[in-house]
Amino acid sequence: MSEISPDHKFLAYTMYDKDNDYFKLCVRNLNSGALCSMPHADRVSNIAWAKNGQALLYVVTDQKKRPFRIYCSTIGSTDEDVLLHEELEGNVHVNIRHTKDFHFVTLNTFSTTFSKVFLINAADPFSGLALVWEHNAPAHCIIEHHQGFLYLFTDASNDGGTLDHHYLLRSPVHFSSSQRIWETVFVDNPELIIEDVDFCKTHLSLIVKEMQSFKICVVDLPLKTERVPVHLRDIKPRYLPLPKHVSQIFPGTNYDFNSPTMRFTISSLVMPDAVVDYDLLNGKWNIVQQQNMLHERTRVLYGTANSTESPNIPSGTRTVSFDTEDTTADNDNLWNDLTEFYACDYHEVSSHDGAMVPLSIVYSRAQKEENRKPGLLHVHGAYGEMLDKRWRSELKSLLDRGWVLAYADVRGGGGKGKKWHQDGRGAKKLNSIKDYIQCAKFLVENNIVEENKLAGWGYSAGGLVVASAINHCPDLFQAAVLKVPFLDPTHTLIYPILPLTAEDYEEFGYPGDIDDFHAIREYSPYDNIPKDVLYPAVLVTSSFNTRFGVWEAAKWVARVRDNTFHDPTRPVLLNLTTDIVEENRFLQTKESALEIAFLIKMMES
Repeated sequence: MSEISPDHKFLAYTMYDKDNDYFKLCVRNLNSGALCSMPHADRVSNIAWAKNGQALLYVVTDQKKRPFRIYCSTIGSTDEDVLLHEELEGNVHVNIRHTKDFHFVTLNTFSTTFSKVFLINAADPFSGLALVWEHNAPAHCIIEHHQGFLYLFTDASNDGGTLDHHYLLRSPVHFSSSQRIWETVFVDNPELIIEDVDFCKTHLSLIVKEMQSFKICVVDLPLKTERVPVHLRDIKPRYLPLPKHVSQIFPGTNYDFNSPTMRFTISSLVMPDAVVDYDLLNGKWNIVQQQNMLHERTRVLYGTANSTESPNIPSGTRTVSFDTEDTTADNDNLWNDLTEFYACDYHEVSSHDGAMVPLSIVYSRAQKEENRKPGLLHVHGAYGEMLDKRWRSELKSLLDRGWVLAYADVRGGGGKGKKWHQDGRGAKKLNSIKDYIQCAKFLVENNIVEENKLAGWGYSAGGLVVASAINHCPDLFQAAVLKVPFLDPTHTLIYPILPLTAEDYEEFGYPGDIDDFHAIREYSPYDNIPKDVLYPAVLVTSSFNTRFGVWEAAKWVARVRDNTFHDPTRPVLLNLTTDIVEENRFLQTKESALEIAFLIKMMES
């Protein structure tokens, strides 16, 4: 991570120490280029500037990678850094961030039983902490400051739990903790879910989801009415035109609070990620960065290239402006959209208990009528996280070979809100696996993917889902790729000394509880490998580092080889590396090439 001081004199950044698997903090003087002697700290997880760049707050982690201490360092001083806050309880985490206007630094403390937010005066970070919000549940909460009001974006419910959606509250900043009353800003609308918010000096941007479609709307600040809550439609927000099939929208860093431009990253299954700026004054989009040559190369591949078209400018240098009043969301050429070549369909698949599981499918229009269609079914289904449904250029070669790429938003993930997550965690983890199996059967039974041509793909907790699904239905899959998979929860969760284990009790169950233990054993991939069956071909990748238990992959592969029939056309392969592939783009490319070559080879055999 990195952050420039508000006065633009210093750059604070962290550097990864591969030998110790943590991040070191460094501060560099941007005028001289020299590295400051202080602060210099290890195990840093978070940073925030204060005092207009004269002080830096940072968070350090303990040996189990739990963020638990906050220090403040005065730039240019030789004094020891001051400890501002410490959480001694082993299940309490801390996090800091500065508000967009740099007036405050917010300190979040949270555990499995509570959430609290404190304010630190950025002008005087040593003046103490002021509690502004607390909740008796692990609720998500972000606080911003705008013209005398604190705005709180949270999913906390009034009864002490959490909701399936987020909403926005506000309170005058001058209120004391005992007087503070939070007011709801917008009337709740179940058909319009607020996914994220961002502030600048003159506007509030809302990323909303309506009928599973993502949208961006912009509201003028301050609000035109002093009385809240107010219906969003009554204040006439501006809805910004977007390309088709948007799967995710992320606010940019938007570091300059006074700027009239707001940045977003727009993702789609059929469009390379677009980093875009929206000018709030003249209502124009600027596409700042996108992979541009991909569109023309695809036109050449499918024989539809137009020689009269102007040549593409290399990625990262193209800037295109267009007016929101003149350009509709259907004008995809300006977005470098690939829907001319690839189609995207959405389905709702009925699971074993009637729950409807979202399933997204991408395929080549030119290969649609092919009879022999292999398929790759992605899944994650954990921690309430959204399934990554962005365009991935490395999978383009599969699409062009006639493959179908499918994405199952199973329970345990964040595809349908908090309840969707709750219904796929702990004792209900089997729901994630059964949802995935039903999606796989749907693809085959509806001739979307040819029988015996389906492969599975899962990363981390998604690897658990794929491996468990193979245990249940080994004949349903021809191949699978498991990346740093979580394959032995029964034994891993017994050892709280391992990194991240204590945090996983809420997600996968606590083996010290007899009911949880039996539930874990029921879905554990390692404990349920069937005997004397023909297993699909599997490629398992893992890394030698403190975050991933490389022994899980090794022992799972060994047991699969021992329990199942050997077929040289269906190998069970283990690929280990001493590097963290996720943090090295060159290794990512190398590993992606291995995975795709493996999948193609296994489908041909």
